[in-house]
Amino acid sequence: MKQMMEDETEQSGKEAYGNVDMVNSPSHYNQSGIECISAIQAALGPNFKYYLQGNIMKYMWRFDYKGKPLEDLQKAQWYLNTLLEDVVASDES
Repeated sequence: MKQMMEDETEQSGKEAYGNVDMVNSPSHYNQSGIECISAIQAALGPNFKYYLQGNIMKYMWRFDYKGKPLEDLQKAQWYLNTLLEDVVASDES
């Protein structure tokens, strides 16, 4: 189920921008092969979950006002999925 939702989110993001995925991997967040989110996670360590929570709130807050509601909801979903993965990984350690 999770993979199906991720596939649908990725496909929607690509369709909206001519096969460039603005939800899951926008090119402007990758410098020299390093994803910005990975650098943030490394810098924040166990506090990374609060960064994710804040971004979920941000995209949920603005989705109806910025003119791209589907993209903002997909971004909120991406951050929520990442938070879920982080919590599961923390519970397994």
